[in-house]
Amino acid sequence: MDLKLTGQNFLVTGAGSGFGRAVAEALLAEGANVMAVARSAHVLEAFKKQSDSNRLEILPGDVTQHETLEKMLNWANCRPVHGVLVNAGGPPAGGALEVADEQWDQAYQLVLRWKIYLSREMAKLMMRRHYGRILFVESVSVKQPVDNLVLSNALRPAVVGYAKTLAQEIAAHGITVNVLAPGYHDTPAMQRLYQKKSDMLGISVQEARQQFEKQIPVGAMAGPASLASLAVWLLSPLAHYLTGQTISHDGGIVKGIFG
Repeated sequence: MDLKLTGQNFLVTGAGSGFGRAVAEALLAEGANVMAVARSAHVLEAFKKQSDSNRLEILPGDVTQHETLEKMLNWANCRPVHGVLVNAGGPPAGGALEVADEQWDQAYQLVLRWKIYLSREMAKLMMRRHYGRILFVESVSVKQPVDNLVLSNALRPAVVGYAKTLAQEIAAHGITVNVLAPGYHDTPAMQRLYQKKSDMLGISVQEARQQFEKQIPVGAMAGPASLASLAVWLLSPLAHYLTGQTISHDGGIVKGIFG
């Protein structure tokens, strides 16, 4: 299927590994131009070398910092940006009674605050051109709580509420806003959950991983490329009639009827 992405421009945050990296690679494979943003300069340099593509630009920086956000917006001001993947690592694991106040403040910045600023400003740019795709990568925790992830359980649903509101306000301008809610995937982000379960139960990290996999109805974890295949469609012109949605990608973990 031709996703009609050749020559289109995309901003991808959290592109150093996991979902962000997989989506950036999938977009490049479809002929798109990608600005990849991540904290680690050497990881991005390795990505650039590996891709061997003049359609990949890189920007090292922390997305929670205003300086990095302004660099992204300056890049977007210089060209038509057709889509943005709003994605970053999650907050640390922890239960409701053990997470300290300063961790809540840090999680607010990581999970919510910068995403509002970036997506709002990108939406304004897209409105000038009457086209755009904004896609958030959050977590299955927006559908049902995940054990020992109180920060994610509490703050990621706020992103969904914001995204739904934004989607309704700008749909008439040809801009879609959607959320992906991934369950357990074989990404580096899962390591903190394996370690937390390992510490709590006194089992090995490998045994902890096996316990997570037993919860997945399809029987095994998908890799990030599986989610990326859905993400690139949502970022494409073909997805013009789908907006304001939160879509699970979880192997069947969500129990709710509307999961």
